[in-house]
Amino acid sequence: MDRINQISTFCKYTQVSRETIISLKKYEDTLIEANKTLNLVGNSTLKDIWSRHFLDSVQVIDFINKNYNTLVDLGSGAGFPGMVLAITLKDRKIPLKIKLIEKSPKKVKFLRDLINKLHLDVEVINQNILKNPKKLLVDVFVSRAFKPLKIILQLIHSNAENWKKIFIFLGKTGKNELLQASKSWDIEYKQRVSVTNSDSIVIEINKLEKK
Repeated sequence: MDRINQISTFCKYTQVSRETIISLKKYEDTLIEANKTLNLVGNSTLKDIWSRHFLDSVQVIDFINKNYNTLVDLGSGAGFPGMVLAITLKDRKIPLKIKLIEKSPKKVKFLRDLINKLHLDVEVINQNILKNPKKLLVDVFVSRAFKPLKIILQLIHSNAENWKKIFIFLGKTGKNELLQASKSWDIEYKQRVSVTNSDSIVIEINKLEKK
């Protein structure tokens, strides 16, 4: 799919404003330039940023309650999905406080520069959340291409209380990861096929208890 069609598909799915599309184009340009020196995304995906990264990231937005207060992106990397959600939530005038947790100082700088460029109210936390965990008071967790499912579940279970939802993007091994995780956890969840790849799934977890 060429870039024009990718943008058109994104617009149909999200129905965002022209100003938001301009912001995402700035995001795209900044990402392509930064990727020359930083390993933010695979070079093979640069021609498909709007579908592979932007649309993929935004697909959970309709399942995020407008009355939630906080959202944390675990291992944000190049800002997926947290930064894309921040841009689209701003477009919808949903004042969710968004925090991006990332351990790489270089990626943190990229994210902070991008936030300034796009005038977003987003906090970036430079932290190795696995080695230096701290208690998190969060309504919604999101995670995409971060760590295996079992590690994410243990991290949230150990360090967060009273959360409302967890959205985890899983690739081709997702269904098997979910099956294995279910042996150790009682998980109340919804499973959806990714809008960008029929081999991938997005799970929405509403309850998590150790067996």
